Amino acid sequence: MAESQGTRADVDALAQQLSNWGRWGDDDERGTLNFITPETAAAAAALVQDGVSVSCALELAKAPAADNPTPVMHMMTLAGDASGQSRIAGLESTGDYFAIAPHGMANTHIDALCHILDQGKMYNGFDASEVLSTGAMRNSIMAGENGIVSRGVLLDIAALKGVDWLEPGAPISVADLEAAEARQNVQVRSGDILLIRTGRDTRREAEGAWPPFQGMAGLMLETLPWLREREVAILGCDGISDLLPSNVEGSPLPIHHIIITYMGVHLIDNARLGPLGAACAERNRWEFLLTIAPLRLAGGTASPINPIALF
Repeated sequence: MAESQGTRADVDALAQQLSNWGRWGDDDERGTLNFITPETAAAAAALVQDGVSVSCALELAKAPAADNPTPVMHMMTLAGDASGQSRIAGLESTGDYFAIAPHGMANTHIDALCHILDQGKMYNGFDASEVLSTGAMRNSIMAGENGIVSRGVLLDIAALKGVDWLEPGAPISVADLEAAEARQNVQVRSGDILLIRTGRDTRREAEGAWPPFQGMAGLMLETLPWLREREVAILGCDGISDLLPSNVEGSPLPIHHIIITYMGVHLIDNARLGPLGAACAERNRWEFLLTIAPLRLAGGTASPINPIALF
């Protein structure tokens, strides 16, 4: 396990220090999405040069695995091997049904700001009771209802270390983030969607799934002030951004705890960043237009997504 970063009391103190509650008004439900202005999005669109797109999403996980206790349900309602079931004006059709539990360690998704609660509160001080059994009345995924478009930046920490992947439980420091910036000749700035590559999807493809709480590379607490200073709009990772197992006593997911509940940053979990890393390395360019289209699910605490990088 990485060296201890402190206790729950340290997490609570840091949460208050980094809090964005009230920064954009008492009724704000967008959090750091406010950093993405029309000018920011337009500047990101100007990055497109060759028109090549790269998906940053894993294939929806339909099979149970060590990191997937709730597989995606996919059933056919109409199929070609049972033709004749449905005819419309002489045509036959196929159809299906699927259901997804987006949270967890298996599917690429974005967390809404109602996902993590602390002491009866969620982002911007809204009461936890406003997340009803019928859905969230505040801080739902509808904050992204019109889509999210900004400059994407990939910091490839595995490549920085000269490995295909970081070993489970490897901590990522501010020094690592800044060394990756220097190596890649890019700097994270206000309104960016920052993606951190640890190589998790590459390792999983090579060696198979493993129980994530047995170990996953992730960010140290010291990176949170750095992320706030840089005004990152969204943080994404091929893991869940948190270091697992946590090395903060009494706080199993301190990054999720502070960055969602107090900083108001939407998190992308379980991205597929191997192909994106290869595309960036091929061009020696680590910035791109990134588009995210959350499902318009009123009351939703998350959405499966397929982030698209466009070079």
